[in-house]
Amino acid sequence: MAAGKGTRLKSRHPKVLHEIGGKALLEHVIAAATRVVRPEDVYCIIGHEADRVRRATEHTGVQYVVQPEQRGTGDAVARARKALTGYDHVLVLSGDVPLIRPETIARVRDFHIANRSDMTILTTEPPDATGYGRVLRKPGANDEVQAIVEQKAATPEQLQVREINSGIYAFRTQPLFEHIRRIKTDNPAREYYLTDMAGILGAAGKRVLALSTDRPTEVLGANRRAELAELDAAMRRHKCEELMDAGVTIYRPETCVIDAEVEIAPDTVIEPFVQLLGRTKIGGDCRVRSYSVIRDSKIGDKVEVRVGCVIQEAQVQQGALLGPYCHLRPGSEIGEGAHVGNFVETKKARLGRGAKANHLTYLGDAVIGEGTNIGAGTITCNYDGVHKHLTTIGKGAFVGSDATLVAPIKIGDGSYIGAGSCITENVPANALALGRSRQVVKKGWAKKRSG
Repeated sequence: MAAGKGTRLKSRHPKVLHEIGGKALLEHVIAAATRVVRPEDVYCIIGHEADRVRRATEHTGVQYVVQPEQRGTGDAVARARKALTGYDHVLVLSGDVPLIRPETIARVRDFHIANRSDMTILTTEPPDATGYGRVLRKPGANDEVQAIVEQKAATPEQLQVREINSGIYAFRTQPLFEHIRRIKTDNPAREYYLTDMAGILGAAGKRVLALSTDRPTEVLGANRRAELAELDAAMRRHKCEELMDAGVTIYRPETCVIDAEVEIAPDTVIEPFVQLLGRTKIGGDCRVRSYSVIRDSKIGDKVEVRVGCVIQEAQVQQGALLGPYCHLRPGSEIGEGAHVGNFVETKKARLGRGAKANHLTYLGDAVIGEGTNIGAGTITCNYDGVHKHLTTIGKGAFVGSDATLVAPIKIGDGSYIGAGSCITENVPANALALGRSRQVVKKGWAKKRSG
């Protein structure tokens, strides 16, 4: 269910598109569901800003049901009746409960089917049950449910019950749709609440059961910004624990921001205050030093990322050395054993094996051969105001400090570029190119000027 507005977040954006762990809330739920069933068997019920929610999640391969008017969770599921024709059972998940685990979804399904339940409710007992509907079990019956009572409608005695409704259910589809139109709107919000199905099915003699999870965090939703932050912190804490259990060293994990889909191989060390975002993959025996930010990049084995590097949509091969304070922009490819040093910026630049650019350099739209050395202050002038152009530098070349390479240009293997040169024409292999004015010295000029 992903049709609601989420007005309590005080946002103009759909609630389910707010992010934790680097992904939208709904994307987390879809990811968990599609590890239990096929994507084509997952239906997102969308309504508020439906087109935007669809665009944000269509890459997942799920299907959609539209709830044109947001009239409550009961109405939302009723809208899916036609889509669910042919299914004997349906699992109902909430699009704003991002920590739900695939194992828990599968457990609800298996319990529901094994016990021949008509409705199964996933419950839990959080430290603070305020704001949640209470699950009232039948006296003397371990798993059978009498009703779900919303907080606003509960009596003082019922509010003492700590077991809450998670909003996650399994239904047998036939009794669900036979009785769903019996839900009434006699509540302060004048909405159709799916929770009422527990009492309706129970009164009809159907089997309504509760299954509890001992991990309250996985069924918590987010109605306030503070709750979003709490869910994000919980997800990132679990992520760090998973990585450390798999052989990654993370110093001060509470200071690191590591997204849900990041992958890190064993024996890599992550120092404090590192951000690893998106679909970043880091090999083994690497070291990522403090204050570095890496997004959607692939880092090979035995790479050292020194302090303060920013890396986005780049690829770095084994044994490379980066930083401190380098900036790899999208399309950068850093070869095996290459060095990209302090205050060097690359964009769509490919550095060959062992190439070095150690200081204060901009390399944009460039191909740099193996073993080439780029001196401090070098610039590839790739943009003419209308188009971007390519700079190609061969193997084993030496580019002196403060060189300006005006693209499009090719510099041959083994060639030398003199320091301070502005190069506008191709340079053949093994040549020396100089592109600077001759130095003039006027002896005694300063003394005469001051005299």
